[in-house]
Amino acid sequence: MRTELVTTLKRQATELLADLERDKEPILITQHGLPSAYLVDVQSYQRQQERMAILEGIARGEMAVADDRVVSHDEAKARLARWLK
Repeated sequence: MRTELVTTLKRQATELLADLERDKEPILITQHGLPSAYLVDVQSYQRQQERMAILEGIARGEMAVADDRVVSHDEAKARLARWLK
């Protein structure tokens, strides 16, 4: 992963964005020698958000099973049938 100073971002933003578009590799931005932000292309960011939503759904499902908040297949069908009327 590439690392750039915040001053580089200020001075060469257009070039950094072009590099992002071309390489699809995140750029770590540092300020005073410390990590400050990641610069990522839009497609990678959107894909990451979609994956996070899926993982959060899985985690909620696992918590429901652990808390015994589950219903049988037949009960789920009956509930959905009432809801869809």
